This record gives sequence, C-alpha cells and structure tokens, in this order.
Amino acid sequence: MTGSAVPSGLYAITDSTLLPGERLFEGVAAALRGGAVMVQYRDKSDDAAARLHQASRLQALCRDAGAPLIINDDAELARAVGAAGVHLGQDDAGLAEARALLGDEAIIGITCHGELALAERAAEAGADYLAFGRFFPSTTKPGERYADRSLLTDARPLGLPLVAIGGITAENGAQLVQAGAHCLAVIGDLFGANDIERQARRFDHMIRQNRPAGR
Repeated sequence: MTGSAVPSGLYAITDSTLLPGERLFEGVAAALRGGAVMVQYRDKSDDAAARLHQASRLQALCRDAGAPLIINDDAELARAVGAAGVHLGQDDAGLAEARALLGDEAIIGITCHGELALAERAAEAGADYLAFGRFFPSTTKPGERYADRSLLTDARPLGLPLVAIGGITAENGAQLVQAGAHCLAVIGDLFGANDIERQARRFDHMIRQNRPAGR
C-alpha cells in the first residue's frame, strides 16, 4: 500500500457522545454529502456487538459514497466489516501485525503526536499516513501535548500524507493545510454543528482554497 490511496480533504472522526444511536449514521451520511473524503469510526465502548453493527452500517455508507472507512484501534473489527483500514496509536497493536491481518491494500495510519521521530519510524515501518496533533485546545484529548504546525512542513520529505488533528475548526484549519496537512481530522466542529452537511461543505471549501498547488 502507498500513501497515494489516502484522499486529501476532510477526515471525519465519529464521536459517540455527539452522535448517539441512529444519529451516528445520519451524521456520517451528512458529512459525506458535504464532502468528507474519509471517515474514522472511533468508539471506545466495550460493547463488541454494537461496535460490529455500527461499523458494518458505516462501511456500507462509506462504500456507497466512495470514501474509505478507517477503524480506530481495532484491526480485527476493520477486517470483520471490510473497512479500508485502521488507525493505530503508539500504544496499540503494532503496524506489522495490522498489515499481516489486513493485507497490503489496507490503509494504516499512525498517531505521531508532536514528534517527528515517531513519524520517521512509522514511515519506515510502512504506514500509509502520519497523524500529528493536537494543534489547538481539544475536548476529545484535553491532556494531549500540543504539536507545532512546523511539524507538517518538516514531515513533508517523508513522502506520506499528513493528517492534522486536535481542536481544528473551519476558522483555524487553513494554516495547517498551508503548512502541509493533506487531511484535517475533525470531530467537534463537524459533528457538533447544527447542520453537519453545511459544515462539511465549509471545511471542503476551506481546504480546497488553501491547498498548495500540485497537491
């Protein structure tokens, strides 16, 4: 797998608090209509049956929209529902194990926090995208260390798509795209909006307007 399979644009990440029950599917469908290019199913509950049900339905939504579904932290679930790939943190199962389970065509993203050295190791190990953050105050991970946007510029020579995450809004995200982010991973400012589809369109327009020529 190569990073070229990772689309550039709005990366929508689900949140069970903002999208409880059926609202999960309604919200994701709205984000996809608005231009989200990739979706991550993020659910930290221990209800395996509910997670399988939700991931299966999201996979169908994303397949119909032509957008990859990425599963947070759980390569087994990604395999079970036929998702495009998995996102792994530094404390999760290793990239090699996920690759062996999901195959060469899977998209595997790695959290690199605010450290270029972690990104370099992930790139060498075969990651498909590198995620940095948080860049701004975040309610999802309030204790996470801040990342400097210069990391996005410094990581460009690694040759992989770069994902920015952490407190990103339609107002502050432009600077991250300009610095080198291929994707803006957004939770609250997307799924907490009154009109999710309209907000996704705002993000899509902002990203397109600030994307450097040739990317």
